[in-house]
Amino acid sequence: MAGKVRVSSFAVSADGFGAGPAQSREAPLGVGGERLHHWFYPTKTFQTMFGQGEGAEGTDNGFAERSMQGMGAWILGRNMFGPIRGDWPDEAWKGWWGDEPPYHVPVFVLTHHPRPSFEMKGGTVFHFETGGVEAALERARAAAGDKDIRIGGGTETIRQYLQAGLIDELHIAISPVLLGRGEPFWDGLDLPALGYEIARSTAGERATHLEIVRTGQGGAA
Repeated sequence: MAGKVRVSSFAVSADGFGAGPAQSREAPLGVGGERLHHWFYPTKTFQTMFGQGEGAEGTDNGFAERSMQGMGAWILGRNMFGPIRGDWPDEAWKGWWGDEPPYHVPVFVLTHHPRPSFEMKGGTVFHFETGGVEAALERARAAAGDKDIRIGGGTETIRQYLQAGLIDELHIAISPVLLGRGEPFWDGLDLPALGYEIARSTAGERATHLEIVRTGQGGAA
């Protein structure tokens, strides 16, 4: 049986932005965007992956921990892979994460500009898909087998998959911050018409966690 297509631990501000404005090498999440993830940084899950191996347990960590389990493949928008736009000037940029990215499975990056696949330490293999969201999902399904596929972002990539009715479940972490501007997440999304509903809302230590599921009762617009 095929795994689920899901979004996990995607942070959205209280005023509805999934990233800050003006993404750059110095501001990977846009200006002020790192504030969205202040719920995630202190967790044991984050600290084990990127910190000193210590961190807080509790509700937030439970969501963070589950978000990394059962993955067979990831799909990322190009902005999530790096700040470069247009044609690839060379193959020097290999992502934000250093020599060992946290994925450890195939990752399919949406782009309009072809680039050869390459493997990183820890088993992450980056592939570059120019055929759009459905072509990337088809390749990810083949790679993931019976494991889940995680749509990792950014904001516009998740919105495209939602609008196509291709996501089975979403976990959105509503961070108690106001960005004021950036990349709007909810604007123009009629989720009930697309067949989605909120299954559960859980208050964490530093964020409110919304679990949204596709019921199949709506229809893609």
